[in-house]
Amino acid sequence: MNCIIVDDEMAARTIVAHLCDQVESLNVIDQFSNAMQAIKFLNKNDIDLIFLDIHMPDFTGFDFINTLKNPPKIVLTTSDRNFAIEAFEYDCIVDYLVKPITLPRFMKAMTKVQNVKAAPAALGEETPTVASEIATEKEMYVNIDRRLIKIEFDKIYLIEAKGDYILIKTDDKSYTVHSTLKKIEEKLPDSLFLKIHRSYIINFKRIIDIEDNSVLIEKDVVPISRSNRPELMRRLNLL
Repeated sequence: MNCIIVDDEMAARTIVAHLCDQVESLNVIDQFSNAMQAIKFLNKNDIDLIFLDIHMPDFTGFDFINTLKNPPKIVLTTSDRNFAIEAFEYDCIVDYLVKPITLPRFMKAMTKVQNVKAAPAALGEETPTVASEIATEKEMYVNIDRRLIKIEFDKIYLIEAKGDYILIKTDDKSYTVHSTLKKIEEKLPDSLFLKIHRSYIINFKRIIDIEDNSVLIEKDVVPISRSNRPELMRRLNLL
């Protein structure tokens, strides 16, 4: 998969290029310090993916996207969390990475890119955009009635699969989102969350009690599957 990096900071370009080196399927064709150079390149070359900074002199990342007639898939790289909602409006944007970018978070973004490329458009499926949830390191945004609602990870204590939807329970309220448990699991930090049953993901820091094959989280009793129990026991700080 051929890609380019567009960022006015050399250090940032170097970091993204190094992260790309960790992914065998990625091939960095070129790097650009400003949007105009990248536009000239794209007028003559086809690529699969752009790593794009939002804040650049003269042209913002969104200005850059708006100049492209048929933009490739784009992963935004930025130190600003405040543009996640605007990013949601662009079909070509696959993910939103907040600097400093960690390797695990980068790899999750690459999984999303691969999933988008593998989606069988011939079957008439909608191409995923930034998706129903945009995740950063401390929170994620869920798409509810065309509004992006921010949910902080440490306030989530339970996520339950309900058919084609998931129920996210937090300290403040519950949210029903059109998504799958597998999809949301990819966005959650391993330091807080663990799938303990085919229908449940828990914030294991919020466990109150464990008895036999179930856990008590707040007021919810959640079953533990036999296959997931060893990993839960490994994560707990047992005396």
